[in-house]
Amino acid sequence: MDPECSRLLPALCAVLADAQQPVTDDTCLEKLLDWFRTVTQAESSVQLLQENPCLVGLLSQALKNQDLSSRVLAFSLRLVGIFAAQEDCFQYLQQGQLILGLFGEAGPLGLPAWNVPSVRSGWIHGLRSLAQHPSAERFLADCGAVDTLFSLQGDSSLFVASAASQLLAQVLALSLQGTAGPQLDAQDGAWPPCAQSIVTYLGESLRSGDSPLVTQALKVLTTTFGCCYQPWTAALWRQLCPLVASLLEKNPVPAPHSLVDLLLSMARSPVFQSPDCDLWVMLAQTLSHLSPVQGGSLALGILKLHGCPQALRSQAFTVLLQPLTCVLVAAAQPPGAPDLPNRTESSPMMAETLLASSTSCTSLLCQSLAHLAELQPLVGVSQLGMEAPLLKATLTTLRFCNGSAVPVSSVGSRLCRVLAGCVRVQRAALDFLGTLAQGAGCPELVMQVFTVLLEYLRSPESSPAVLKKTFQATLRWLLGASSSKARGSCDISPDTQSFLGELLPTVQKRLCSPCWEVRDSCLEFLGHLTTHWGGQPSFQQALLASDVPELTQQLLQDPEGYVRASAVVTVGHLSTWGLQTTREHPGAQQSLFPELLHILSTDSEGFPRRAVMQVFTQWLRDGHPEVAKDPEQFMSSVFQVLSRDLDWDVRVQGLHLAQVFLDQTLGPPGCPYVVDPPAAAPSTVSAEVLRMLGRVHLLEFAFRALSDCDRPVAQKSCDFLLLLRTRTAPDGGLQGAGQDPDPATVEATLRVWRGEQDQARGELVPEVVVGMLWALDLEGLQATLAESSDHVERSPQSLLQDMLAAAGALGEHEADCY
Repeated sequence: MDPECSRLLPALCAVLADAQQPVTDDTCLEKLLDWFRTVTQAESSVQLLQENPCLVGLLSQALKNQDLSSRVLAFSLRLVGIFAAQEDCFQYLQQGQLILGLFGEAGPLGLPAWNVPSVRSGWIHGLRSLAQHPSAERFLADCGAVDTLFSLQGDSSLFVASAASQLLAQVLALSLQGTAGPQLDAQDGAWPPCAQSIVTYLGESLRSGDSPLVTQALKVLTTTFGCCYQPWTAALWRQLCPLVASLLEKNPVPAPHSLVDLLLSMARSPVFQSPDCDLWVMLAQTLSHLSPVQGGSLALGILKLHGCPQALRSQAFTVLLQPLTCVLVAAAQPPGAPDLPNRTESSPMMAETLLASSTSCTSLLCQSLAHLAELQPLVGVSQLGMEAPLLKATLTTLRFCNGSAVPVSSVGSRLCRVLAGCVRVQRAALDFLGTLAQGAGCPELVMQVFTVLLEYLRSPESSPAVLKKTFQATLRWLLGASSSKARGSCDISPDTQSFLGELLPTVQKRLCSPCWEVRDSCLEFLGHLTTHWGGQPSFQQALLASDVPELTQQLLQDPEGYVRASAVVTVGHLSTWGLQTTREHPGAQQSLFPELLHILSTDSEGFPRRAVMQVFTQWLRDGHPEVAKDPEQFMSSVFQVLSRDLDWDVRVQGLHLAQVFLDQTLGPPGCPYVVDPPAAAPSTVSAEVLRMLGRVHLLEFAFRALSDCDRPVAQKSCDFLLLLRTRTAPDGGLQGAGQDPDPATVEATLRVWRGEQDQARGELVPEVVVGMLWALDLEGLQATLAESSDHVERSPQSLLQDMLAAAGALGEHEADCY
């Protein structure tokens, strides 16, 4: 322990032990516990207590002083646990009866403070810390703590009950540590006493049939099987398996969610991975007994398992598809169409559940669609031959929601009324529809998808949230329809071209929507589509035949900042592919740079200005014509505006632009671990390059950013200048590289560039710049900026000083006031 902390510790312990002193806040006590935990990991707890007897005095006060605040008592209980985690310290504290006094039946259990949840939580966490060794296991078996844990399983505080459940599982594992499974199966007396009492308690709780007691027992078992993979867990399951199985015979099944958690936790354990394990039978039985809502999460968990029997996977997939099966039945799909499994068997019960109420229908369909969307990237419906049926079911669900489905039965009519305009189901179905974009290759089905998507994009009833999801699904299907062909050629199929012809007028209409969220979603969609298809002649022809480019440019003046930002990005993409023209002037590429520069200099919101910097950086990287005709003028114009911008993110992106410009000017830096041939070695900075960097105001901007009040800007500037310095190596031919320049000249130049002097900057002298780069301690500044802003205040010494100052126990000028 730090000597200064040892000096402050007695005063702090005296403050904590004094019931009359104001109690410090919980945050400081938590930080103090973290510090003690770190200290005990590095040195002996016994030695720590011997060198700091004030700590033992504080723990003794927790034992004797009944007026001690509940916060300090809870803190002391947890602190004892941290010390007693080392077995020799546990025995050292036992000699003074501290462990028994604080955690035994004569401890805080009988005090009024026990009614405070934080004290009970502190008692549990203290035991969890010390329950690490055989001495602790014997103590827990003898002191009655296990019986107290049984009663705390149903504590009114959920935090206390959860911690008690985890501790009970930990004690069970500790008492069975090193025990073999066959030894436990051999005879009744083979279980250690502590473990036997816990297993008996779990068995009685499972037999009771009372849902809270069953839930508590299942949670303990879930924690046990989730953390312990020892052979004795198989023996524990063999003993309790009949009791768990009996829960399935009750109607309704008690604690179904906890039962699902237990079975999935066991299925992930390597102990139960053999194909003939009875756990798989239990999972199949549970799937058939749970309700559709309860069985969905179990089915999803089963399908995520590795090594699961194929029959069980098929059963789980059938359960997951039941709501969509019911939708297909309600729509009366024609005979002979691809179908989902077990439709006829599952539809009556599922239809009753699905149509019980609007809430149950929505929840069940959303759950099924969300589970399938989560499952699709992991296993893929293509492996199960379900692409076409799932696609048809999803499209049918969407048609029920927008009213375009034609029901031919009473079930279908009721489903139409329940799902009409349901935004939750529409969003879930569109999300899942997007995941299917890579799986369905049938042209007829693809056109059905495009038809439904167009219905949603055109419908005035579609909410902004639904339209956003529709645009996202449309993008995935458009890209999926052409993903099998080579990019860069005219690979858009005639059907897709036809869809584009109908889509773009809809996009045009949505760009004029009075709702800004719709305009924003439409611009994002158009930007992503242009990024992928901007080079396709068919797309270019369809886009230039519409008013979309002109409307997009008009949205640069939108009253909403988010829309202006999206418009900036989109017109940037359009301009990259030469698509920023109008129908009145076809082929005449408009100069967009002045308008974007105007936005950068005048827009009152940060998002559009950030978007402009993203576009400028991409233009520079891609060699955009607006940049290529005069890169120096381009950079000079941008940095003159950037020097006045107050947004830290814009300034950071300006430094990123500077780095891209430097790399393009000199070539990318070489790898320090590869010896390049001389011809391939990256060039170093010459005097003319430095003058050019000065003419475009880049150096002035970078040096000024070193002292920026926003740390990310200063960090990026430091990184850039370090990169520049490595390119001005001593062998690069510039005077001053690697030498110590005149400090007065360096400081005067920095003051001018930072704007601290009104003196004119004058012509840049390359040697002065090089001298500045080598004079500044950029590595030291980089290390300083990498530290958190409170690195000093987070020290243990600062924490102790603050706690003492809060209690008024420090002399003048001793508090760490920051």
